[in-house]
Amino acid sequence: MRIARWIDGADTGEGFVIGDRVVPFPDGLTVAEVLAQGLDAAHGLLRRYDGEGGSDETNGTPLADVTLLAPLIPAAIRDFVAFEEHVEGVSASVDGKSEVVPEWYQAPTFYFTNPHTVLGPGEPLRPPVTERLDFELELAAVIGGVDGSDGANLDVDVAASHIFGYTIMNDWSARDIQSREMKVRLGPAKGKDFGTSLGPWIVTADELVAFVDDDGFLAVRAEVRVNGELIGEDLVSNMGWPFPVLVAYASRNSRVVAGDVLGSGTVGNGGCLGELWGRAGELTPPPLAEGDVVAMTVEGIGELVAAVGAPVPAPPLPPAVPRPRARRTPSSPVQEKAGSR
Repeated sequence: MRIARWIDGADTGEGFVIGDRVVPFPDGLTVAEVLAQGLDAAHGLLRRYDGEGGSDETNGTPLADVTLLAPLIPAAIRDFVAFEEHVEGVSASVDGKSEVVPEWYQAPTFYFTNPHTVLGPGEPLRPPVTERLDFELELAAVIGGVDGSDGANLDVDVAASHIFGYTIMNDWSARDIQSREMKVRLGPAKGKDFGTSLGPWIVTADELVAFVDDDGFLAVRAEVRVNGELIGEDLVSNMGWPFPVLVAYASRNSRVVAGDVLGSGTVGNGGCLGELWGRAGELTPPPLAEGDVVAMTVEGIGELVAAVGAPVPAPPLPPAVPRPRARRTPSSPVQEKAGSR
């Protein structure tokens, strides 16, 4: 089952992708509402559609006649760094030393990125002014509702039942901005939050069961091309942890809820330019530039394509103002004011 959002003329639609057509959900339901009801309820909606004559080829609208949107408006986006090969390569591009720190093996680390700058299939990226624009090829799990669970402190088996489906994710990155931020021991922030592409649709988890290997990993092939040239390819099963473990960790002393998106992190073997720069010791292939087209394909999911648009200059900001470090005394203006009351 595939689920999507789209624009058809002046109207926005949300529903199933069946063959080469899009069909709205019954009763005007939205993707957010269907995710909250959970995967079993979504299958019930599809059975209802089929029972009402949904197999009629005239139903719905041809995919070619609509513009696909991001398949959901995420409640939150957690992006993991679950591929050892990616970590090893990118570390060399940052400090010249190719390594995977021991802490990486202890838990599946992630950061939060911006759900308000999500882009849909074909929607051009408008990056900040950067000299090292990069893509990141990822598969992302989409969380659905599960009756009787608040999504907190899940064990791995229960966490698996919270995975509604999967979509392709491109975590666009301005590597020069990201590098500056992370020297302050925080981030990434502005090096990432200007755009995340998702799509082309959500494929429900049951559709990918045949790709799950004996260790619980999704053994699907992922590829990325820039202007038609193959740059990177990997198996998603090369992750350090399978997706249910990522979901369980995200829920630890916290909650995952319907509509959350959990990115796998960038695949290895050229899943981003930063990894290749680290291994080559130079900017080869070159950073992305205006007009470049990035196409990502994940087996069993589909293709997510976007072009790089013109950069958007931001208003300047002043540097930090040096402040005195002397400890405050009773004669400080703040304390004098407080003492006079």
